Amino acid sequence: MSASDAMTPILFSVPFRAPAAPGNLAAVIASDHVHGDGPFTKSASAKLVELTGSPSVLLTTSGTAALEMAVRLLGIGEGDEVIVPSFTFSSGAASIVAAGGVPVFVDIEGDSGNVDPAQVEAAITPKTKAISVMHYGGVPADMDAIMAISRKHNIPVIEDNAHGLAVKSRFGALGTIGSVAIQSFHDTKNVHCGEGGAVLINDATLTEPAEIMREKGTNRSKFLRGQVDKYTWVDWGSSYLPSELNAAVLDAQLDAFEGIQERRFQIWNTYAAELSQWAMDLGGSVMNPAEGEHAAHVFFVLMPNQEVRDALLEHLRAHGVIGTFHYVPLHSSPAGQKYGRTVGSMEKTDSFAGRLARLPLWPGMTVEQVAYVIETVKAFRP
Repeated sequence: MSASDAMTPILFSVPFRAPAAPGNLAAVIASDHVHGDGPFTKSASAKLVELTGSPSVLLTTSGTAALEMAVRLLGIGEGDEVIVPSFTFSSGAASIVAAGGVPVFVDIEGDSGNVDPAQVEAAITPKTKAISVMHYGGVPADMDAIMAISRKHNIPVIEDNAHGLAVKSRFGALGTIGSVAIQSFHDTKNVHCGEGGAVLINDATLTEPAEIMREKGTNRSKFLRGQVDKYTWVDWGSSYLPSELNAAVLDAQLDAFEGIQERRFQIWNTYAAELSQWAMDLGGSVMNPAEGEHAAHVFFVLMPNQEVRDALLEHLRAHGVIGTFHYVPLHSSPAGQKYGRTVGSMEKTDSFAGRLARLPLWPGMTVEQVAYVIETVKAFRP
């Protein structure tokens, strides 16, 4: 790929188009069932049960909706505290605030982007009602330590597994370790339906409440199974169920999951092999998951400081490569300061967020595009 070719930017992310999606969508449009809980909802849910190992999977309209459900299923209410890493997407905290709770921000443990279990335990108070853990980039957080804290203090765990679909870790399959977990199927994720998500229920006592909550507070799921002769309003709920159109796209994506992951890992492994020495020469590093456990969802480099990181991103953009940073730490955000509280030093979070640059990674990238990204990165000198 020549420099002139790069005038058409290599985008950071391009949604995957599953071959079966047009046929699935045509089948929905031709049917009399375009709302949720149709055959594609059932099919996609069953595939996710098989893929994740979770005993119960409920599709939602988004990962944010799934987080809102997870928080409320654990009974979080006015003034209750939920410990959450500051380095995560805003929905991880906004879902707590929506229930009347208080997000308590803690630091990460190093260069993985994952929460520090020691900081989690230090933040526990009598008001703590849950711990929310994100597996950044699909790299497992230290769930042995987190679950030990959970058992010691009798505090349930939410797994934000938006990045880690189907990752099998030394701690167990991601999304099956906490009481409840979530997936995101936003179009930047490995598998998507434009906008979508799922709640993974691992505590059987939460299964029926989750069905009720997702169906506007009614027992409609029991009605559809023939367990009641009519359905009615029985508890708090909202409209978290996606349409059959979204489910049809997701079902097609799940059929293509193996191929999607194969190509993403090819790109990820090429980046890692080609850029590790370059990063070391600049006093930085590349993403290096412990025991190789990740989802090939992101590939990042860590520069020695924010000034060098910003210069790298500017260099990439000037040469037609769209790289980006990631989350602004929630403890430093206007809403985080308004609704949450911070415990301990945020030194590692601030450092990690300021030094991180993500490179384009999507399954449709050509060999030439990947090579050009590597060539452009290697050409950078601060």
